[in-house]
Amino acid sequence: MKRTASLFSPILIGCLVLGATTGVWPWNSQIVIDKSQHRLTYYTFSIPVRTFSIATGKTGSETPEGMFPVVMLVKQPWYLKKNIPGGDPKNPLGSRWIGLQVGDTDGSKYGIHGTNDPTSIGKDRSEGCIRMKNEDVNWLYQHVQLGTWVIIRS
Repeated sequence: MKRTASLFSPILIGCLVLGATTGVWPWNSQIVIDKSQHRLTYYTFSIPVRTFSIATGKTGSETPEGMFPVVMLVKQPWYLKKNIPGGDPKNPLGSRWIGLQVGDTDGSKYGIHGTNDPTSIGKDRSEGCIRMKNEDVNWLYQHVQLGTWVIIRS
């Protein structure tokens, strides 16, 4: 019995279709988060474009480490835990949500988001997400696409 292998996985085919229809290729950019420095750097073709101060998990272990794809992009996210609508000044998620697929999660548990408490930036304060100033996450949201890889390390 002869076996044939396909060079095109479903993920690769999805990326090719996304790139062909939008002109954006998810592997052109990536985000690197350094928890120990409270820094997020956005790269295009391995060239650092912008670096931002961020907040991460309270003890350092809440924010997962590894390589995760962006699977969700939401403007004015609703804070379901306390039923606070998007755009409300009390909403701790700020103006944007960039959801990450960590393990079998769907992008709604871990993410990069804005904050209603900019004094938390540069500190260990979150429940595991990556917090940014709203103006910074708005910029990042404009440049990131579904499928962009996010690398989180200590």
